[in-house]
Amino acid sequence: MGKTWLFDLDGTIVKHNGYKIDGEDTFLEGAKEFLLGIPDTDRIIFLTSREDWCMEATERFLKDAGVRYDLIVNNLPYGERILVNDRKPSGLRTSVAVDLDRDVFDLTYEIDRSL
Repeated sequence: MGKTWLFDLDGTIVKHNGYKIDGEDTFLEGAKEFLLGIPDTDRIIFLTSREDWCMEATERFLKDAGVRYDLIVNNLPYGERILVNDRKPSGLRTSVAVDLDRDVFDLTYEIDRSL
């Protein structure tokens, strides 16, 4: 069963504001490998506060790195990102939230494939 992954960009998978400070994005250690390991049956959506002026470079960075995605939603506010989903009778968890320390990609997530 395919999953939907929602990722923030800055400080989560790439260096926070690296595209402004360094003039280019840099993946956080382990982030690119994690993204490349997501099955093709899953969907990947990036969320970001980045403005329109930098999106072409952002998309090119991801493409050049071989990171696939289905959608990038930009111009989002800096506040909380709230996900609301229903509970399935089967016991399938339909929403999971992970808060990572900024600029540290320390994500381990095990998917229960029995559901």
